[in-house]
Amino acid sequence: MMPTLFSQLPEPVAYAETLLGWITRLGLENDDQRLTCLCVDAAAQLSQCELSQLYGLDEASGQLALIAQHFAEAVATGDSHLRNEQLLHVVLNQRSALCLDDLGDSPYDCAFLPATAAPWRTLIGVPLFNRCQATVGVLLCASQRKAALQGHAPALAHLGSFALNQRVLLRSLRPRHADCLPLLNVPPPSTYGLIGASAAMEETCRLIGKVQHTPYTVLLRGETGTGKEVVARAIHASGPRSAKAFVVQNCAAFPEGLLESELFGYRKGAFTGAERNHPGLFDTAHGGTLLLDEIGDMPLSLQAKLLRVLQEGEIRPLGASAAHKVDVRIIAATHRDLAAMVAQGSFREDLYYRLAQFPIELPALRARDGDVLLLARHFAEQACAALGKAAVAWSSAAIDQLSAHGFPGNVRELKCLVERAVLLSDDGVILPAHLGLPTAASAVLDATLRQRLERVERVFLIDCLHKNRGNRTRTARELGVARRTLLYRLARLNIPCRDAQEER
Repeated sequence: MMPTLFSQLPEPVAYAETLLGWITRLGLENDDQRLTCLCVDAAAQLSQCELSQLYGLDEASGQLALIAQHFAEAVATGDSHLRNEQLLHVVLNQRSALCLDDLGDSPYDCAFLPATAAPWRTLIGVPLFNRCQATVGVLLCASQRKAALQGHAPALAHLGSFALNQRVLLRSLRPRHADCLPLLNVPPPSTYGLIGASAAMEETCRLIGKVQHTPYTVLLRGETGTGKEVVARAIHASGPRSAKAFVVQNCAAFPEGLLESELFGYRKGAFTGAERNHPGLFDTAHGGTLLLDEIGDMPLSLQAKLLRVLQEGEIRPLGASAAHKVDVRIIAATHRDLAAMVAQGSFREDLYYRLAQFPIELPALRARDGDVLLLARHFAEQACAALGKAAVAWSSAAIDQLSAHGFPGNVRELKCLVERAVLLSDDGVILPAHLGLPTAASAVLDATLRQRLERVERVFLIDCLHKNRGNRTRTARELGVARRTLLYRLARLNIPCRDAQEER
């Protein structure tokens, strides 16, 4: 069977093992949203394509809906129905794979693919079947480079069909009467390009969902390296201004005079060396979003000008005789305590309250239970792709060491650490020596058996709680233990449980 399925691929045995690993993960997943996200991640890895999309067929209307998407530069639309995409319906109706080696000469309209700076070059679409061999969807992969994709068709067909059938099964097993309060309609972090499954990240996504379609000014607060710019980009990309510019300015990177000219621009002759008109960043971001990073470092004189922009929606460039209107959404970010700075007189109180119209506190890494390993795997995949290396595995000792390390909240530190480890892993396995963590962290290797088991149990329970949206009764039922036993273990392992989604 294997030579027939994978005979066109350079390493069929390794490819088959990778496919089997992904299908095993899909079979163990009991959350239908994460199941479909895993499916498109698997398709992207197997085909080595930048884009993979999973479409489901609505039997009643005959329309295709985009269920999940793997593509860092775009956000899946989830419920968007596609009526006129001829290419997808050709795959569906002919019940066979369609591979296009040169989209430039293709007779099919591919405008439904995400818009990118580089054109899409090659594409493959495979039909997906249910247990009765009826077509139920399409799995599509596209690349911005020339690639031989035809050989991936059998594997992609098996992968996507299995995922859609598992999705139907999981949805049929959902209890009709939930034993908890109605669940909050919170999009998963992956919707916004964020990585994480912790309660803290779900709360961040809930707040993004509340503010993304409003004109409110957002103040992102959090320790250095918690991903404030990433969240700002997510708010911009998921909102009505996504087609316009997203501009970033670090307020601590320029002296006062230069920062003012960068933000507001200047007219020819405004000062020595001003030999032409220069538009500022407010003009550049017109219609879009301007992120003012490290807003706590902005000089008081500029704070007054920024307040006028927020109040009046207009700016006056240096050397100009009149002001003009700008339409810019402002997102501010800081690791400082602005309220304390207001009390000390180093930050304007009126500006603070205008900026903090909708504050979002970003969680430190140490507050994101279970996310360290998810982030580490994500960064490892990125690093392997950038280096052109095969995917790496993680040794148990390396996972233990990483879990035990006390990251101060800096995702950037974790990213650099993982990138270095990938570069050092010659045999395709990340070991403790590759992580280069402080000696104190390596004491985990000498931990008692009880301590090691508790660490494993803690990660497992957090994952199970997340799957059940924080409901402890359902979690206990899934684990096959009494509810009071689960409550004892949660307290013993210091695992918080949110009240917002708790059972009656």
